[in-house]
Amino acid sequence: MGSEQYSGYRVTGQPSSYSSPKPQIPLFPTRRIESLKFESRDSPNSPFVNPFDSEIFTTNSDSREKYSSTSGASPSSLEDCSSVNPSSSVHYMINALQDIETTLMAPDDDVSMPINPSYGQNQWPQPSNQRPTQWTHEPTSSNMVQPQVLHTTSNLKQLLIACASALAGNKLDEFKVLVEHARALVSISGDPIQRLGAYMVEGLVARRELSGTHIYRALRCREPEGKDLLSYMQILYDICPYLKFGYMAANGAIAEACRNEDRIHIIDFQIAQGTQWMTLLQALAARPGGPPHVRITGIDDPVSKYARGDSLELVGKRLEMVSKKFNIPIEFHPLPVYAPHVTKSMLDVRPGEALAVNFPLQLHHMPDESVDVNNPRDERLRMVKSLSPKVVTLIEQESNTNTAAFFPRFLEALDYYSAMFESMDATSTRDKKERINVEQHCLARDIVNIIACEGKERVERHELFKKWRSRLTMAGFKQYPLSGYVNSVIRDLLKCYSKHYTLVEEDGAMLLGWKERNLISASAWH
Repeated sequence: MGSEQYSGYRVTGQPSSYSSPKPQIPLFPTRRIESLKFESRDSPNSPFVNPFDSEIFTTNSDSREKYSSTSGASPSSLEDCSSVNPSSSVHYMINALQDIETTLMAPDDDVSMPINPSYGQNQWPQPSNQRPTQWTHEPTSSNMVQPQVLHTTSNLKQLLIACASALAGNKLDEFKVLVEHARALVSISGDPIQRLGAYMVEGLVARRELSGTHIYRALRCREPEGKDLLSYMQILYDICPYLKFGYMAANGAIAEACRNEDRIHIIDFQIAQGTQWMTLLQALAARPGGPPHVRITGIDDPVSKYARGDSLELVGKRLEMVSKKFNIPIEFHPLPVYAPHVTKSMLDVRPGEALAVNFPLQLHHMPDESVDVNNPRDERLRMVKSLSPKVVTLIEQESNTNTAAFFPRFLEALDYYSAMFESMDATSTRDKKERINVEQHCLARDIVNIIACEGKERVERHELFKKWRSRLTMAGFKQYPLSGYVNSVIRDLLKCYSKHYTLVEEDGAMLLGWKERNLISASAWH
């Protein structure tokens, strides 16, 4: 196997001899970050009527609330910040991540881990127009939606539910009327429910036009250029704490588990641009007694080079820079393989290495027993357990869309993404081009897939943490305690975004949410 040697840095396993099978659905690759549009849409409010141009959009709201953001917080002003300027807070976030991991890597006598006594006690008032927390799981008659409320944005959520109810009940004439009312109210630059509604309406229409196994024929995927998608993902990383939260929780668990190890092997089942590992590697480089040897196996699907620029090659270059700058030996093994096709032999697990396995918002793409009798989701967990890892980190959306039927699944998606879109308003103005692009390219594809697709074509199959805990336990794992120190630091960082972000601990996991809705779970296992 060839290798390329740099100063303290090595790339191994390149090129890979593995030939990945072609995806079953060539028209719509199953990557999480994609854009999409529909070929035939008559409404000017449809976000997919043409390839999206963020200079051209429809605004249906006469009053647009503007949000101002303060400058990025420093450690001394952390308690006072209530909003965040993404660009100016990036350096502080990086420093905070480094502080966490450096502290966790320090000798036991040097570690101070304050525990917040009010942990999980914050309860924020629910606004009068807040989404309901209880939904019926049966379609109800959409005749309940009265004509006089069809044309008001304040009742758009109920109108969307009526559309889904009519479609679930096969009342197609009624659905056609309702969805046209909804089209007139949605806007990609409106308030959160208007923006979310734009993508949900397209998902409903796509389901109506071609449901079942042929749904993808109604969709056309138009991916942005690699550099643009990288920019959108960075904006998402900056304006919302969700990715930071997952990275911090996972890195904290890995740092604690491997604090005394001289050789560490990290297997990342969705490495993307490798952003997660930069601060951890810097902390490891500063570890008392010298840095360990770190080997990273980065898994990414073999066609992502088109969507992400250089993908694994870019990750390799970033790791090389870190290796040279901080004088830490790093060995990178790029693995351009679809995650479900990864085998034990590809991972090259070696004796004497502390193994850490990372699943960042990826495992829910694996089909389970409801889709495939072989149950690839649980099989993957059993395979990882057979590697005897020191720690396994799991970051997942806290949503229940895996086995739910269409109507309750629609309600769950509506509730979940309403909270996410609302949270994005806290740090980004509604008509900002960058935010519009982030929502279209980073969220819309997931929303449409959840609503419009079934069977193997529905790849967004989220489960609640309690279900993940059951799966991991059956695979032989035990929970690894998350750091109270990391918990307290994350809690303080959230204050820089909005007081409405919540952080609670439940059954050994950390759950990040917006108001009363949990959105992301983080847990560690061994």
